[in-house]
Amino acid sequence: MNLPASSAPDEAAPAGGATKASVVLLLFAAARVAAGTARDEMSAQTVGDVLALARCRYGSPFTAVLDASRVWVNGEPSPLDRMLCDGDEVAVLPPVSGGACEPAMAVT
Repeated sequence: MNLPASSAPDEAAPAGGATKASVVLLLFAAARVAAGTARDEMSAQTVGDVLALARCRYGSPFTAVLDASRVWVNGEPSPLDRMLCDGDEVAVLPPVSGGACEPAMAVT
């Protein structure tokens, strides 16, 4: 998912007078490592706003992980323009790879 880099929206001044929701950002695997936390609370109108805030808070290592990640809200894939409600959970799910097993040894 290539998300455009942007500056974070001002959490105190919603655009157009719309109310911002209080949401939880959940970070998994490499996103958690890059951000240094598994969970954060934010105020935002849309999923894109949450991600812009996260980019600013956690910097370029997080942004690199985010660019390859999927974003879900309340357990379902979500577009960036989805409006959020109080209590929504926005999850960043990076690609996951497993470890390699050792090759079986040939029996002679």
